[in-house]
Amino acid sequence: MKSVSLTAFPRIATKGSAVKKLRAQGRVPAVIYGRNKPQSLEINTKEIETIVHHSASENLLLDLAVDGANRLALVKEIQHHPLSRKILHIDLHEVAEGDKVTVTIPVEAIGEAVGVKAGGVLEHVLFKIKVRGTPKDLPEIINVDVSALEVGKTIHLGEIPLPPGVETLGKKEISVFSVAAPKTEAAEVATEGAPAGAVEMTKEKKEDAGAKKK
Repeated sequence: MKSVSLTAFPRIATKGSAVKKLRAQGRVPAVIYGRNKPQSLEINTKEIETIVHHSASENLLLDLAVDGANRLALVKEIQHHPLSRKILHIDLHEVAEGDKVTVTIPVEAIGEAVGVKAGGVLEHVLFKIKVRGTPKDLPEIINVDVSALEVGKTIHLGEIPLPPGVETLGKKEISVFSVAAPKTEAAEVATEGAPAGAVEMTKEKKEDAGAKKK
């Protein structure tokens, strides 16, 4: 994950009215946690919104300049206004380049599965996965090639390719992507697996229902 340079300033305003005034002045309140004591910061709204807008996800590595010192930090959480989607607050986690950290990364499919071409439906089961690695090795987003996925087949968590030095956390057998059979085919399979008597009874019920309507 490439770091993005950004200037931040120590923040004095911490109460509701003062923070509201800060936002009106084009500043976003933030807090940085981690290697030292938590510190309240303020960041230029336009600058951070531009960075977030051009990022593949909100997993960002920031090279912060604060009071003449550089501090490397991962964006842990961004709070947005529910209607305008403007950034209201940012939580940052200070890290060192060599430290391994745990983050949640979004997963996206690339390519068209052969099973989909055959009429199946691609099911995206797990949208984010937890991984561990050094900040520089972590990807912003994980793209998974599903083009070889056939109907009835699944890509599991343990099969997701990751950059060197990055590992997945969680049960490796968890499904991430799968291709389900078309509904008509699935219904036929279910019928084939049902006892003969059950199929005949279903048929009789349908015939009885038709007779009553007449």
